[in-house]
Amino acid sequence: MNKNDDLRLRDSDTPPTDEILEQTLGGAYAAYVAFQKAVSDLRIEQVWQWYTPHKAWFARGQFSRQTPKGAGKEKTLYWLHVFDGHFNVAVWFKEKNRAEALKADVGAKTKRLITDAETMGKVPTFPVVFEVHTTEPLTDICKLIECKKRIEP
Repeated sequence: MNKNDDLRLRDSDTPPTDEILEQTLGGAYAAYVAFQKAVSDLRIEQVWQWYTPHKAWFARGQFSRQTPKGAGKEKTLYWLHVFDGHFNVAVWFKEKNRAEALKADVGAKTKRLITDAETMGKVPTFPVVFEVHTTEPLTDICKLIECKKRIEP
């Protein structure tokens, strides 16, 4: 079975609400709330979008900054996908930044995720994917998001 078959939030006419997320995530909802607080503290805005190829709602964590010429620019820092009982956070890096990502102050398990992540795409990138059931991985996720924010402006 394809992992995308397990995605939730499949009704394009019903954007995710706290009530829907709480029902879908169950015990992982507390981790979701804690993650929302953490990314808000990092000045990251989370935006829900319907993605037709996957036929599901995904959340994009974006950071807005001013360019040297004064224009506004948004940078996607992570993608969030909802499943029954958990959510995934994927932080994508350019392959050329793998060594820099490995220097982030994260645990051995996260460093292994970075090392083992497969490169894909025309512009070589790799995802570091966290499956979140509890608040345990949130510190490393936030450290990796901060790393991406710093090295891929």
